[in-house]
Amino acid sequence: MQAAEDRQRTNGDRFDSAWQHHQAGRFDRAEEGYRQILQGEPRNGRVWFVLGNLLQAQQRTDEALSCFRQAAELEPREPEGHFHVANALLQQEQWAEAEAAYRKCLALKPDHVEALVNLGFALGEQQKLDEAEVCYRQALGIKPEVPEIHQNLGNVLRDRGQLDEAVTCYQRALELRPDYSKAHVNLGVAFIGRGEPEAAIKHLKRGVELQSDFAEAFNSLGAAVSVLRRFDEAHGYYARALELKPDYADAHWNRSLLWLLQGDFARGWPAYEWRWRCPRTLPKPSYTEPVWDGSSLAGRTILLFGEQGLGDTLQFVRYAPIVKAYGGRVIVQCQRSLLPIVASCPDIDQLVALGEPPPNFDVQAALMSLPLLLGGGAHSIPAAVPYLAAKAELVEHWRRQLAPLAGFRVGIVWQGNSRYPWDRHRSTKLADFEPLARVPGVQLVSLQKGPGSEQIGGAEGKAAFDVVSFGGLLDEQAGPFMDTAAIIANLDLVVTVDTAVGHLAGAMAAPVWTALNYSGDWRWLLDRDDSIWYPTVRLFRQRRPGDWADVFQRMADELQELVRGSPRRPILIEIDRQELTERIEKRIGELATAEPQRIHRLRAELARLRAVSLGTDTDRSDRGE
Repeated sequence: MQAAEDRQRTNGDRFDSAWQHHQAGRFDRAEEGYRQILQGEPRNGRVWFVLGNLLQAQQRTDEALSCFRQAAELEPREPEGHFHVANALLQQEQWAEAEAAYRKCLALKPDHVEALVNLGFALGEQQKLDEAEVCYRQALGIKPEVPEIHQNLGNVLRDRGQLDEAVTCYQRALELRPDYSKAHVNLGVAFIGRGEPEAAIKHLKRGVELQSDFAEAFNSLGAAVSVLRRFDEAHGYYARALELKPDYADAHWNRSLLWLLQGDFARGWPAYEWRWRCPRTLPKPSYTEPVWDGSSLAGRTILLFGEQGLGDTLQFVRYAPIVKAYGGRVIVQCQRSLLPIVASCPDIDQLVALGEPPPNFDVQAALMSLPLLLGGGAHSIPAAVPYLAAKAELVEHWRRQLAPLAGFRVGIVWQGNSRYPWDRHRSTKLADFEPLARVPGVQLVSLQKGPGSEQIGGAEGKAAFDVVSFGGLLDEQAGPFMDTAAIIANLDLVVTVDTAVGHLAGAMAAPVWTALNYSGDWRWLLDRDDSIWYPTVRLFRQRRPGDWADVFQRMADELQELVRGSPRRPILIEIDRQELTERIEKRIGELATAEPQRIHRLRAELARLRAVSLGTDTDRSDRGE
C-alpha cells in the first residue's frame, strides 16, 4: 500500500515537473517526463492526452493522434479525448473518420460549439452540405456572435448555390469583425457568382490588404477582373497567386482557361492539365495503365474517357476517329446518358459508361487532354462535321410529327444544367426569346429538357408567345438526346444558350446560333462570331454584362432577314453520290490554300455536304447558297 502511494506521489511530482517544462516550451524534457510516467502507468488517460497536445504543438500529427486515441479509449466518457482525435484526423483530411469522432464528442456534450463547427467543416468537405448547415446553425444558436461560424455557414450556402443567403452570412461576419480577411474574400467570390464583379473586386482587394500573402484572394481577383475582360490584370493576379503558392492548382487552371480564351493554345493546353489537381473537378480515374503519349498505337487498345459536363464530351469525342487513325482499337468511356448518341460517332470500337469497369486496354487518355497530345493549335482543331448523327428512322418519325408545322422551324434551348456553378450567367429565360417569336413566319420548337421546361405553360413565367413542346415524350423511349437529335435534323435553325444541345447540333452540322454571356467560355475565344470547333455555329455575344435583350434583338433582326430569303420549305435537289463526293473533295482541297477569312465559310459548306453524304440532312438534300 505504501509502495503504491509512493509511486503515485512520485508520478505526481514527475507530472508537475513535466507540465512546467511543457508550459515553458521545453518540449523535449516535458515529453521525457510524460513518457516516464506512462512506463509505470500505461493506462493514465490524462497523461496520454497532454502528451498528445505536446506532440500536436510540434506538428507531429501522427504521434499526437495515437496518443489521443489512447486517451479516448481509456476514458471513453470524456468528450475532449474524442474532440482531439477528431481534430488530428481533420488535420490529416480524413473527413469521414473525423466526422465519426466529432459525433462521439457531441453525443457526450451536445453543446460543444467547437466540435459542432469542426463537424460542419468535415461534412462540407464530404459534400454533405445539408448536414453541415445544421451543425453551423446549431453552433450559432449557442454562440451567435462568433464571426467564423457565420463565415463557414456562408461557404456551405455558396457551395449549394444559395448565393444571396451566403452574402448575408459573410456580411454578418464582417459586421462582427470588419478586418476578417477570409470573410472579405469569400464575400467577393459570392459576388462573382452573382454577377457583380465590381463589388467582388472591392472586397477581394480589401482581403489582400488585410492579408498580403493570401494566394486564394489573388486567384479570385484574377477571376473577377476576367469577367470584366481586364485580361492583363487577371494574368498579373494569377502570377501573384502562384508566386505565393507555386503548386496552387486552381490558379494554374484559371490561368490556363484565360490563355485558351485568348487563343494561346501553346501555353493553355499544357496548363489545362492542372485541372486534375483541383478540388472542384472530378477525380481522375485511377487506372494503372500508362497515359498515351501520342505515338502509334500499333494494334494496342486505347481507352478515351470523358470528364466534366455532357457538352464537353460531345465536343471532344470528335477526336476518337483521329485516334483511331493511329492504328489501334478505340474504347470510349462516357456519361451513361450520352451512350446512345455517341454510338453514332465513327471509328469507336466499343462504348462503356463512366463508373463501370472497362474491358482490358493498353493505354489511356482523357478526351479533353487529346488536343495537348495531338497538337492543339487553332488551325489543327478537327472541325470536320458531322461526327454525330440521328437515327434515320427517328428522323423520319419526327419529320412526320413536325410536318403540320408551317413556317421556318427554330429549335430553342434557354437553360443549361442548373448544378453547373456558372449556369446563372450562361442561361436565360424563355421569355427572352420573344423577339424571335415575333418574326413573321417563324415557329419556335422547344428542345428544353428538365429544369426550365416549366416555363412553358406554367402559371408563373409563362411565355406570352407560341412554343411547340413535346414535353415528357422527348427522348423518353429512344434514349437521351436521340429524339432531340432527330428533331434537330428536321429544323431550319437551332438557337440556344451555351448548353449540351448546342454542342450536339454543332456536331451534327446543323445551323446553330449560340447566345453567349459577356465574358464567354474559353472554347468560344474572344470577339468572334464563328467557332473554330463547329463550322455551322454562329455566336451572338452580350455587349454588356447581363444584357440578353440586345442579344436576342440582334438575333431577331438576323432571323427576319434569313426567313425573308429562305423558301417556306426546302427545295429538294437530286444529287448523285459521285457528284457529292467530288464536291466534298474539291472543298477539302480549297481549304488547304484558302485565305483565313474564307476558311470558316468553306468549313460550313463542307459540313453541309458531309451531312448530306451521311444521310443526316434527309429533309434538305442540297440547299443552294
